[in-house]
Amino acid sequence: MHKSILREIILEQEKSRKEIDIGIKRSALDDISKHISLPHTVVISGIRRAGKSTLLNQIINNHYEKGVYYLNFEDERLIDFGVNDFNSLYETFLELYGERKVFFFDEIQNVPKWEIFVRRMQDKKAKFFITGSNASLLSKELGTKLTGRCVVTELYPFSFHEFLTFKGYKLQKNAFFHTAERAGIKKYFAEYLRHGGMPEYLKYKDETLLKRVYEDILYRDIVARYDIKQVKALRELGLYFLSNIGTLFSYNNLKKTLGVGSMNTIKSYSDFLENSFLVFLISRFSYSLKQQFAANKKIYCIDNGLAESIAFQFSKNKGKFLENLVFLELKRRFPEIYYYKTSNNLEVDFLVKSGRKDIALIQVSDNLDNEKTRQREVNSLCRAMDELKLKKGLILTEDTDEEIKTNGKIILVQPIYKWLLEKQTLNKVYNRHS
Repeated sequence: MHKSILREIILEQEKSRKEIDIGIKRSALDDISKHISLPHTVVISGIRRAGKSTLLNQIINNHYEKGVYYLNFEDERLIDFGVNDFNSLYETFLELYGERKVFFFDEIQNVPKWEIFVRRMQDKKAKFFITGSNASLLSKELGTKLTGRCVVTELYPFSFHEFLTFKGYKLQKNAFFHTAERAGIKKYFAEYLRHGGMPEYLKYKDETLLKRVYEDILYRDIVARYDIKQVKALRELGLYFLSNIGTLFSYNNLKKTLGVGSMNTIKSYSDFLENSFLVFLISRFSYSLKQQFAANKKIYCIDNGLAESIAFQFSKNKGKFLENLVFLELKRRFPEIYYYKTSNNLEVDFLVKSGRKDIALIQVSDNLDNEKTRQREVNSLCRAMDELKLKKGLILTEDTDEEIKTNGKIILVQPIYKWLLEKQTLNKVYNRHS
C-alpha cells in the first residue's frame, strides 16, 4: 500500500480521534491501567459499538499524553491492507511523528497475520494496545505468536453502574435505605432493563443503530469472513437465539427447526455468532466433561436493548430479560458460569465458580409474591444445594429483599438493581466446595 494513502488516513484518523467525546470513564480503564507498565500487548475484545475505540482514547488521554501511533483498520481505504504493508505503515508513522514506542490498533482482526508484526515490534520493546470484535480470530492469533505476551480484557456494554453515570446520577451512600433515592434507582433500572447498555444507542435512542450492529455482525463479520452460503439459515439462527434468551436448546432440535441438513452447520454458525460476542451459550454444570458437552446449552445475549430491538418480545419475556441482565453481570465478574440441573430435573439458573473451590448458586425470578412460584424457586435451589453439599444460596428478584432460612440452609433474596451495585453480595453466598 502506498505511503501517501497511509499518511492521509493516519492524519485524518488522528484529527477525528482527538475530536471525539471520550464519554464516561469505563470501569475497564482501572483494570487496564494495572497493565500499563507491563511489556505485554493489551488486547480489548468485545462486540461492535460497545465502546472499544472510546476506551482506547481514554487510555491514551490518561497515560500517553506525549503521543502514540494510532490506526483504526475499519477504514474502508484499508480493505486491501496486508501483513506486508506493516513496514510501510511503520515508516509512515516515523516520518510523521518521529520514534514512538506505543501502538494503538483498532479492529486489528481485519488484517490476516497481524500478530507477526506485533511480535517483531515487541522484541524491539514496543508496547501495543489492540482491539478486536472476533473472539476466535483473536484467540487463534494470540495463541500462535503472542503466547504469554498479552493480557486480554473483554469489554461489555455499560454495566448498571456505568449506565447511572451516563445518566448523570450519582449513587449516594446508603441510597437503598432512603425511599426517594431507592425510587430513583428503580426508575433507572427499569430503563436499563429494557434498553441495555450500548453507548451509542443510549445517546441517540435510535433503534436503527442497534439493527445496524446486528446486520454488520451477520454480513461483515460472518457471511463475508467465512464465505457463508446458507445466509437465510444464519439469519434465522440469529433471530432464534435473540428471541429465546434464557432457554435451553440442542443442536439437533435446532437443525430440525431451521430445516438445515447438517448439525455441524448449526454448530459452526452458533460458534460464529458467539465469537462475534452477539450471544453466549453456556453449559450444564457437571464434573464429567462428557456429560457437560452432551447436555443442552442455554442462550444469552450481549445486550437487552439489542435483543429487544431485533426480537420485539420485552413485555412478554420480562423475566428472561432480568435473567439475561444477571448473566451479563456474572460474565463481567467470573470466568466460569453454568446452569445446574438436579437429579430430579429441577433447574437452577446459574452456578458460578471462583478459583478451584468457591461455588455460588443463583436463581432469578420476577418476584416471590406467588406462593407456588416461591416454593418452586426455593425447592429447586435447596435440592441443588443438597446435591452439591452447600449451605447458602441466592435468589435475585425485581424488588424483593429478605432472608429465607430452611432446613439448616440460608437463602439470601435481593433485588437485582441492588445486587448490580453491591458486588460483595456473592461473597456472602460462596460455599467452599470440597
